[in-house]
Amino acid sequence: MSDIFKGYKGAALKTLKKYKIRVWSDASISTSRGDFKGIVLPRAENDDDRHIVLKLITGYNVGVAVDSILNMQEDGYKEAHYKIPEKEFPTSPDKPNVKLLGTGGTIASRLDYRTGAVIPAFSPGELYGAVPELADICNLSTEKLFAVFSENMGPKQYLVLAKAIEKEIKNGIDGIVVGHGTDTMHHTAAALSFMVQKPPVPIVMVGSQRSSDRPSSDAALNLIHAAYTAAEADIAEVMVCMFGPTSDEYGLLHRGTRVRKMHSSYRSTFRTIGDIPIAKVRWGKITPLHKKFSRRRNDRNVEIYPYFEERVALLDYYPNMHPDIIDSLVEKGYKGIVIAGTGLGHMNKPVYPAIERAIKAGVVIYMTVQTLWGFVHMFVYETGRDMVAKGVVPAENMLPEVAYIKLGWALGQTNDPGEVKKLMLTPVCDEITEGEPYNGYLVYQGGIPEVEEFLKKFHK
Repeated sequence: MSDIFKGYKGAALKTLKKYKIRVWSDASISTSRGDFKGIVLPRAENDDDRHIVLKLITGYNVGVAVDSILNMQEDGYKEAHYKIPEKEFPTSPDKPNVKLLGTGGTIASRLDYRTGAVIPAFSPGELYGAVPELADICNLSTEKLFAVFSENMGPKQYLVLAKAIEKEIKNGIDGIVVGHGTDTMHHTAAALSFMVQKPPVPIVMVGSQRSSDRPSSDAALNLIHAAYTAAEADIAEVMVCMFGPTSDEYGLLHRGTRVRKMHSSYRSTFRTIGDIPIAKVRWGKITPLHKKFSRRRNDRNVEIYPYFEERVALLDYYPNMHPDIIDSLVEKGYKGIVIAGTGLGHMNKPVYPAIERAIKAGVVIYMTVQTLWGFVHMFVYETGRDMVAKGVVPAENMLPEVAYIKLGWALGQTNDPGEVKKLMLTPVCDEITEGEPYNGYLVYQGGIPEVEEFLKKFHK
């Protein structure tokens, strides 16, 4: 097929030929739903033949249904190349040295319109071309450990990542940034919090909710905030750095064991649960919010515990859960189960025999709460007391995903239930806290008068 119709076929190709419109041309399109102006983009090879893709002046892409088109006109033509420019990353002896470890994701990327795939930019030169502000912050070097979507991150990657961080710390790096997809970033943050203990420098996980080719992308600002944190922050912990509000005002630094992705598409998707964020970050200023955090040190000492038992499961309890779910995990050789129970940590009575069989078989079971906020309290009601008597261990106020990660980490070191319990219930980095601060649980309900009045003061 001619390059002037890249990726088009069927009805869409017929429409372009009818009006003599080439891919990459500036076009005006009249449709039964209104008029549009923009650049005609190539189609992904596997897409349907019923739409023409147009990049609007705003930078957003829209699909225009061919059966709605009344007229098309080519206003100009200049073939575009959606490629991130690569420039030599400038270095300076007076700037901190930061290492970016890549696992995948779209922290800096371009879109391959032929396939519809997002192509990551990762070399220092590509990142400098995409986000030149980085050169004003640090001397950046990069290493691509993996190229996977975050749903494919798991124990094997956690171990490699922990050892890579250890290597960089011992080599004298001033700060570490980990580029990661957002969907499971909080799982990896928890894993690194347990595997990389007492680091002397910041370890900052960062991603983007919206890819770099979108005008509303948060990629560049997140990367700037993360790099600045790694280079300059006095906070030496595993943190997640993402948007604070959904606007471009500032980023937040969340502790790796108390953070969770809470919205599928908002740029401000990450929030600290049961506590407050460690700090607020803007380029040039880091404002601590939490009174307690580990501080940067000048030594190169770090404790690495690269262990993980993969046969651990996380079960979200639901009404009428049947005991065969637990039995099947035991039959498949699982060594640990974390349950996100209702209320204060409850399950229905029909599963009790399965719990007894599991514990008798040597499986350790820990209870968390699916409310996310709050503590497990299993001595308030009969249900909780019964499960404790059978051997279920309350996991305090650990988030379910964090408890799952920690149980895998603990079982990677020992199979002894007593030793596992000691590891599980001994806090490493605030995965268990003494209590929730008064502002550690804030959920605003839109629509009610007092909340709407409050919101109007800040969002006009």
